[in-house]
Amino acid sequence: MPKMKTKRAAAKRFRITGGGKVRRFKAFHGHLLSKKSRKRKRALRQAAVVHKTDIRRLKVMLPYAW
Repeated sequence: MPKMKTKRAAAKRFRITGGGKVRRFKAFHGHLLSKKSRKRKRALRQAAVVHKTDIRRLKVMLPYAW
């Protein structure tokens, strides 16, 4: 059976933590930042954890990450 391919777009956006959770960055911090408050921009800098209901999709996109 041939090797499975990793979705490179997903590999660049997600990282697996030591405990097996998946880390992601928040959206809405790329442009049009002047209208957003300092507090909101500061919160968008923080990484978040992918919700457990989306993990199955990520396991398909990142077959060798686990």
